[in-house]
Amino acid sequence: MIVGEILPDIPVVNVLVIVVATGFIWLGSGWLEESAEHLSAYYGLPAVVQGSVVVAVGSSFPELSSVVFTALAGTFNMGVGAIVGSAIFNILVIPALSGISSDGHLETNRTIVYKEAQFYMIAVSALIVTFALAVIYVPVPDGPALAGRLTRPLALLPLLLYGLYIFIQWQDVSDHEAADATNEISISRKWGQLSASLIVILIAVEQLVGSVESLSHTFGIPEFLAGVTIIAAATSLPDMIVSVRAAKADKGITSLGNVLGSNTFDLLVAIPIGVLIVGSVTIDFAVAVPMLGVLTLATVLLFTILRTDLLITDVEAYMLLFAYGLFVVWILAETIGATHFIKGA
Repeated sequence: MIVGEILPDIPVVNVLVIVVATGFIWLGSGWLEESAEHLSAYYGLPAVVQGSVVVAVGSSFPELSSVVFTALAGTFNMGVGAIVGSAIFNILVIPALSGISSDGHLETNRTIVYKEAQFYMIAVSALIVTFALAVIYVPVPDGPALAGRLTRPLALLPLLLYGLYIFIQWQDVSDHEAADATNEISISRKWGQLSASLIVILIAVEQLVGSVESLSHTFGIPEFLAGVTIIAAATSLPDMIVSVRAAKADKGITSLGNVLGSNTFDLLVAIPIGVLIVGSVTIDFAVAVPMLGVLTLATVLLFTILRTDLLITDVEAYMLLFAYGLFVVWILAETIGATHFIKGA
C-alpha cells in the first residue's frame, strides 16, 4: 500500500484513507460515466448494450481491482465477499434509488427482463456450480470441511459463459440501426478521459483494500465479512452514481442495464481473473454459498418487480430497500453470533 509506506498503520489513518479513497472512486466514476456515454453515442450502441456492457464493465472496475489486489495479497475471501456484497447492493439498493430518483417510476422493457435479468440468474447459478466443482474435485485436506481450490481450468467456465453473453450483445449491436454520430466531441479526448478514470479508480481501490485489510486484522474482522460490507459498499459507488444519474435523465434502460450487466461482469469475469492471476485460491463453500443464496433471492425479487408492468414504482423501490435492510440485519447477527444462539450452538 503506497500510503502505508508514508503514514502510520493505525486505525484512524486507515479510516481516513478509506474515506479519501472512496471520494476518488466517486471522482473517477464521474469521469468514467461521461466518457462512456459519449463514446457509446459516437459508436451508435443501443441503450441496453451501452448500459450492460460499456458502462457496466467500466463501473465494475473497482470490483475487478479489489479481487486482483486481494488475490495477490492472499486474502481472496475478502475479494469474493466484496463481489457478492456489491452484487447484493447493486440488485437491491441501486434500482431502488434509481426508481425513487426518476420521475414517478423507472420504466424498463422486455429486453431487460427476459435477456439481462434472466442471464444474470444464470450467472449466479454458474458461479455456485463452479465453487461446488472446486469443493468436489479439488478439496483442501487441511482446510474447512467444505473448502476447495478454485483452479485456472475451473475459472475458465464462467469466463466462457461471459463470452456467450458478449456474443448475444454483439448480435444486438449488429441488428441495431444507430443514429448519425455527432462530430462535436473529441474521441481521442474521451478515450483519454476514460483511461484516466480507470487509473484513478485503480489506485483508489488499491489503497482502500489495503486499509480495510489492516482494519480487519486489527479488530479481528473476518476477511469475507470485511469484503461484503466495507469494500462492497465503496466499490459499488460508481455503479450507483451511473445508474441514478441515468434514471434522473429518464434513461431507465441504461440504468437497469448497468446494474445487471455490472453484476454479470463481476461474477463471471472479476472473480475468475483473480484466479487466473494467482493460479489457484481457496474457496470456503460454507461461507460463500449462503451469501450467494441471498443474492439469488434478491435477484428473484428484482426480476418479479421488473416484470410487473415493466416498471419500478416508489412502493416497489422501498420494498427493495427494506429487503436490503433485512440483509444488513442478518450480517450483523452473523457478526455478533446471534445466529449461532438461535441454532442452540
